[in-house]
Amino acid sequence: MARTESSRIDRDADIDDVLTELDELEDIVDRDEELQQVRETMQTARQVRRRGIIGRFQSQFGPRDAGEALVGSFVFGMPMIVEDGALEIGRFIAKRPPVLLLTLLFGGTLVFGILHAGEFEQVVEDRLFGVVPLRPVAIMCIAGGLAIVLMTGWGRVAWSEPLIAGGQTVLIGVVMSVGASIGDILPEN
Repeated sequence: MARTESSRIDRDADIDDVLTELDELEDIVDRDEELQQVRETMQTARQVRRRGIIGRFQSQFGPRDAGEALVGSFVFGMPMIVEDGALEIGRFIAKRPPVLLLTLLFGGTLVFGILHAGEFEQVVEDRLFGVVPLRPVAIMCIAGGLAIVLMTGWGRVAWSEPLIAGGQTVLIGVVMSVGASIGDILPEN
């Protein structure tokens, strides 16, 4: 409590400032119930996560998250959809199932890694069947669905050759999944 008002104005307060103030308050309270309340508040304050460049997931995957994933998918996928080189790569991986599988695994690993930076696994109420984290599944479904719709709707794939069309769409879907996960972890403010 010894800080002056001007020192508080010099910079934005953060959780460390709160804990410092609570430490000082702990030393001056005189009743047991007050001391207990200060300690409980300190414990709660220590559990508060610091805000960083990467956003934190506060609650379940909702419409806003789906919108962020859709925008991220679109932004990352558009250059790939219009680029013929991506279609050639898709054709190549479609003819080589191990490469197709590795592409899917690599994309899934990237998505999980990006979401892990935002600590998606901490959101325990956001689970399918109480076990499977919803966020990565939803992100990959949104990106994959958008890839199918755009690739088909804009005539970039011919489903008369489903293997080739599938490989091309998988490649675009993987890139869109990465964009969707990045869009989802960016801070909202």
